[in-house]
Amino acid sequence: MRAVSPPVARRALVVLLLVFWELAPRLGLVPSLFLPPLSSVLSAAYADRLVYLSNLMVTLGEVGITLIICCGGGVALGAIVGSVSVLRRPLTSLFSSFYAIPLVILYPLMSAWLGIGPESKIAFASLYGIVPAILASAAGIQSIDPKLSVTARSMGATLAQRIVHVIIPAAIPSILSAIRIGGALTIVGVVVAEMLVSSAGLGYLITSYRTVLDSAHVFAAILFVLFIAIAFDVIVKQLARRAAHWNANVSE
Repeated sequence: MRAVSPPVARRALVVLLLVFWELAPRLGLVPSLFLPPLSSVLSAAYADRLVYLSNLMVTLGEVGITLIICCGGGVALGAIVGSVSVLRRPLTSLFSSFYAIPLVILYPLMSAWLGIGPESKIAFASLYGIVPAILASAAGIQSIDPKLSVTARSMGATLAQRIVHVIIPAAIPSILSAIRIGGALTIVGVVVAEMLVSSAGLGYLITSYRTVLDSAHVFAAILFVLFIAIAFDVIVKQLARRAAHWNANVSE
């Protein structure tokens, strides 16, 4: 018997989940308040598409700025932490300790300092995602062949030149992994911040519709959030494949 390929199995699983989503509430297996039928969710999204699209643009803008800060800053700081041996151990321990802090408790302070506009969401989400990006980048940079840095140093390259021209290019697969982790967390951070205190965005819609028990509109907003997360993940995966192919060609 021929085995089913993983892509086919994944597509079949998605189809089965969508069918279950549609039929389970209609057959009374799940209350519609907890899980409205998929067709009702899509109808709600289409009926209020202008509302969803305007709030989607707000969330995308906040996510885009946060990704630049989080991924760019996280990769840069991770490159420094991973490249400078004197800073590596103390800063790695310092950043690792942030995992013990429930960062969501800081958002009320940020909203008090920066208001309920996009500034507080961007600040919170950047803090939420930058630490994993730093640690993943630093770990990836530490794993590259030290002979590359030694050779560049022997040719007179400064630390900044070694980081930009040698270390970061050699660690591109690890850096993309760091961007994937940090980027996913920034999306979570933006939506969570919008759900807590906000006047616009997909998270704001989720909270607004939840308070009036409009499950169809809540799930419609969740679908838009999933679209952002899946699109980001697909883009980073494609970049990672290209980087792996490029590294293989260079090695040959």
